[in-house]
Amino acid sequence: MRMSGRDGRTEPDVLRRAGEASVLILISLADGPKHGYALIQDIKELAEVELGPGTLYGALDRLERLELIESLPADDRRHPYRITAAGAAALRAHLDSLERVSAAGRLRLRLGGV
Repeated sequence: MRMSGRDGRTEPDVLRRAGEASVLILISLADGPKHGYALIQDIKELAEVELGPGTLYGALDRLERLELIESLPADDRRHPYRITAAGAAALRAHLDSLERVSAAGRLRLRLGGV
């Protein structure tokens, strides 16, 4: 799936294959930096999904390698992360894509608007 950028060029939806955990992490970080445990708690409250440490830290590593998040200096033993501008743009593009697919699915099921 490809998205149109602000300059009219088509950009890939880099989160399309990143997995649900990565998307949930970016959504959680969209309102401010968080460390691992705070991410787990926020995602559990937000989406009723409990990420295990392996899933969480694997997704954090992947997002950091993609430069969609960055780590901040450690506070005691807590290691916070924040979303980057590229991460926010990727999240917006992914959410736009999901909205279009959801709207098409609702229409096809004759469920009406969103």
